[in-house]
Amino acid sequence: MSRLIDDDQDGGRHQRFIVTLPGRQTLLVAHNLDLAERVPVGMGDRVKFRGIYEWNDQGGMVHWTHRDPHGQEDGGWISHRRKTYS
Repeated sequence: MSRLIDDDQDGGRHQRFIVTLPGRQTLLVAHNLDLAERVPVGMGDRVKFRGIYEWNDQGGMVHWTHRDPHGQEDGGWISHRRKTYS
């Protein structure tokens, strides 16, 4: 993890942080706090995640890092220190 960002409170609440990928590309992770538990990440932590990637000119973002509340789609997750948050 390379940067923590304040939560997004506009609409659904989202925990936000930026990760740096191999090759130095950065990626915003937006984790829905209305559907999943907050991930206790800190600077320099490693995370694994599964979600939906959307490109943007700043490197892109990943969202849908939570279970599907309707149970119809494959959900996403974030793994941090051997615990999975979905």
